[in-house]
Amino acid sequence: MKDTPPEAPLLFTPIKLRSVTARNRIVSSPMCQYLSDDGGPEEWQLVNFGRFAMGGCGIVFGEETAVEARGRKTHHCAGIYRDSHVPSYRRISDFIRAQGAVPAIQLGHCGRRASQHGPLQGRAALTEAERPWQGIAPSALPPTPGGAIPREMDLSDIRATLAAWRAATQRSVDAGYEICEIHGAHGYLIHQFLSPLSNRRSDAYGGSLENRMRYALEVVDAVRSVWPNELPLFFRTSAVEGPGGVWGIDETLTLARELKARGVDVVDCSSGGIGISAGGDGTLPAIPRVPGFQAGYAREIRRETGLPTVAVGMISDARHAETILREGHADLIALARGLMDDPNWPLHAARELGCTDPLGLVHEREAQRLRLLERHRVQYPPGSAVEIPFATDEQVSYSWSTGISGSRVRR
Repeated sequence: MKDTPPEAPLLFTPIKLRSVTARNRIVSSPMCQYLSDDGGPEEWQLVNFGRFAMGGCGIVFGEETAVEARGRKTHHCAGIYRDSHVPSYRRISDFIRAQGAVPAIQLGHCGRRASQHGPLQGRAALTEAERPWQGIAPSALPPTPGGAIPREMDLSDIRATLAAWRAATQRSVDAGYEICEIHGAHGYLIHQFLSPLSNRRSDAYGGSLENRMRYALEVVDAVRSVWPNELPLFFRTSAVEGPGGVWGIDETLTLARELKARGVDVVDCSSGGIGISAGGDGTLPAIPRVPGFQAGYAREIRRETGLPTVAVGMISDARHAETILREGHADLIALARGLMDDPNWPLHAARELGCTDPLGLVHEREAQRLRLLERHRVQYPPGSAVEIPFATDEQVSYSWSTGISGSRVRR
């Protein structure tokens, strides 16, 4: 990639999406926490997602949030399927907004990936004693070879889930979120309808690409019908499936054009979720996890449809993120594990890219103290000769390479 131009960093240029303006192009990507209480968020979510807003992100997503209880992967997955959940989410969104970031929610339904443990337990299936439930899916095919068989959805199930999407969207509005993202990737329910590996239906929801896209587009219509027109709607897609998959970028482009026509504003470009691990026998190879490995998908969708896109995946270097934007691959840069490693990544990136006032990203309480820190560093640059006083008549020499001397000198 080309060197980053010397102009003001595009990464820190505000972006307007419908009526919402994000202060910069950095997105905290949705990250499942597996720490909810019957769907509702706890103190962990407030602190975890709040720290990304405090660190300077422009848009802060929470975690994939199920539209109905059976749409959770585990007993501890997030959900917004009860009105009683709204105040807890409102507390989080209000805090994120107070720190200058845009609060965002990702809505999803796991479909056949239901009734399991989280990643710390290897995603093992729940035992009978652990209150398992049967997942639903477009076809009665397990998520993994030998896995639990879901129940094939009939038309009443489809209508019921669409109603759940609408209700969850309205709760998201009531909870104060300003961006909503539909999770259509990673082998979740929408992706299960899209992929011929998981969708073997012979009715209007299966067979041709047009039919397999039908459920995804009906979800978009359901969400957009209650999501305010002035607020942006995102859609996360697996631009290509995992190894052994068959869904590729051409199918994604066809889907993206239809999403645009139905009021989707941004496509969040991910990959994987259905492949060999789910019984697939397609020819797609594994995707190497190199920095920016999904940025090419974002570029193709942006170029071919005119939709703004999000680039996500192993982007941890500020100049790399800036170059992705400068070269027109994407409009937003999302980080997940990179922010877990460094919640202040936006602040550090702003310094590296030469922003005029990086500390403007953080709360004034922190900025005031950090400005003092910078002043001390300017006052005593590395290598300057200093003495550390021990008393009115005693000093100790200080070396920038070895620190405080062991010898005390009286004056």
